[in-house]
Amino acid sequence: MAVETHDGPHLQLEAVIGFNGHVISGLRVHPDREHLIYPLGCTVILKKIKDGKQEFLHGHTNNVSCISVSKSGLYIASGQVTFMGFQATIIIWDYVQRTIYAELQLHKAKVEALAFSHNNKYLVSLGGQDDGSIVVWNIETKQAICGSPAAAHSAGHCLTVEYSNTNENIFVSAGSGTLRVWELDLPNRKIRPTECQTGKLKRVVKCIEMTEDDQFIFCGTTSGDIMKINLKTGLLSDYGPIKRKYSLGINVLRMLKSGDLLVGSGSGTFTVCSKTNFKTLKEVQLEKGVTSISTRGEGQQFFVGTEAAQMYRFSYQDFKAELISTSHNRAVKDVAICFGTSELFASCSEEDIRLWHIDKPKELLRITVPNMTCNSLDFMVDGHSIISAWNDGKIRVFAPESGQLMLIIHNAHRMGVTAIAGTRDCRRIVSGGGEGQVRVWELQSRNHRLLETMKEHKATVACIKIKSDDKECVTASADGACIIWDLVRFVSLQMVIANTMFRTVCYHPDEYQIITSGTDRKVAYWDVYDGSAIRELEGSKSGAINGLHISQDGKHFVTGGDDKLVKVWNYMEGVVTHMGTAHGGSITSVKICSNNRTLISTSADGAIFRWRFPHPSSS
Repeated sequence: MAVETHDGPHLQLEAVIGFNGHVISGLRVHPDREHLIYPLGCTVILKKIKDGKQEFLHGHTNNVSCISVSKSGLYIASGQVTFMGFQATIIIWDYVQRTIYAELQLHKAKVEALAFSHNNKYLVSLGGQDDGSIVVWNIETKQAICGSPAAAHSAGHCLTVEYSNTNENIFVSAGSGTLRVWELDLPNRKIRPTECQTGKLKRVVKCIEMTEDDQFIFCGTTSGDIMKINLKTGLLSDYGPIKRKYSLGINVLRMLKSGDLLVGSGSGTFTVCSKTNFKTLKEVQLEKGVTSISTRGEGQQFFVGTEAAQMYRFSYQDFKAELISTSHNRAVKDVAICFGTSELFASCSEEDIRLWHIDKPKELLRITVPNMTCNSLDFMVDGHSIISAWNDGKIRVFAPESGQLMLIIHNAHRMGVTAIAGTRDCRRIVSGGGEGQVRVWELQSRNHRLLETMKEHKATVACIKIKSDDKECVTASADGACIIWDLVRFVSLQMVIANTMFRTVCYHPDEYQIITSGTDRKVAYWDVYDGSAIRELEGSKSGAINGLHISQDGKHFVTGGDDKLVKVWNYMEGVVTHMGTAHGGSITSVKICSNNRTLISTSADGAIFRWRFPHPSSS
């Protein structure tokens, strides 16, 4: 699978909402104490703790799977996943220059974990389960010194690796039924393992933390207890807690200066646990599993990341969780920008609708309908309401200031509401459903009424756009048809058919043409009056096009899809002018704001990216 390249100009990424909370120890505090470092998609993000300003490290071709920061802070290392049989790259970044210092390739399919030696001399890397090897790299020469299988044949997969705090030749690896102390023999270019003896205790180790003097190794296990091992002898010296184990296992451990441990569990409990008897000293419950703990400075303050894509800040004194960043942790289905102002936008994912400020990527409001999925949403033109389409067959209308439910239309569609749009006069809603019906609703002061049901589509309605005079609309469906409807007489005026499952449709602002895209990877222009095809462009080399939007001056449009690329096109010439490569998941929707300054794209991994739109309005 070749990654599509684009030699032309790249889109400038301005801000990112999102954090991959599934990367174990992915959230780090840089030793300068001023920046957070974390992964999202193919990008490594540096975020200033003080003002939230973001910088981006681009270089990976697929999702970042692990991150490590050197003790001095000079280097950041990040590893990625790739396709089976291909090599997964490790990038060492020069922190000061914000550039790539070295690209290292030996592991196949995935880099599982990385660790720097305390003096910046070596980097040790661990491959994923399809690779299963450990490699030691010389940072100065950018070459591999030696490698070895991570675990004995009889043991399971190795999951983590950690470097000694005092000795550049010693590191530890652990995983399923394996716990080894390695010694680097530089003259002979070999690494030699010593198995640690845990007696009858059979455990899967997920994380390792060493004391500052390297006397003991603490191992967090999937069984929810901690093993304490003597590094010199390789023998188990203690383990616990015996009775109250951590539910869903221990994902991450961090040692405080006092020697006590910060423990993050798979069930979301975050605790300080005593170094002597593993008793819980302080405890707090967070949303979903804790995957990262990073201490700032001497450990008076720490940052915690969870699987719910939330980041928290704690101070050791009061041990209260302060939520500093939130984002979607599952696929974002749709995004809508408030008409006219371009300051607010809304996104929906599973049971959440979230409202964001475009300049400060901060969550202003969250509307949750438990156990339901929001498929589509839109702002009414007057900005007084958000209309949303849900899989339980209901249309819900919310107030954007308070998030209050203003109106609910029950049984709007039999197989869930899949697409929605509001008219310019804010009096009507057009909705599409999983069964292929298109319905027009009239909004009254406290009520609503069904004006008409239009049945011609044979499959899910994926997208609806209404003409500016509110007299016509166009619907795109997975049945391979786009239909233009008369909203006065409620009849179909025109149908265009292609061998595809349509995902999106847009009117050109002049409204004499429509433009469509879908699973056949083509962008097609059609004449509104006679439904004839005008032109067809190869929109993507791999995968469906899921999102499409035209700028208000009609000169450019933007596409995004399963190839993870955001492309800006010249409408008349049909050529790509700019491309954005940072998404790690399939792009689900793209929108250009009405003043042509900003472009928002969302993806299946929960990320929301804000790009500078490269063709500002001339007005």
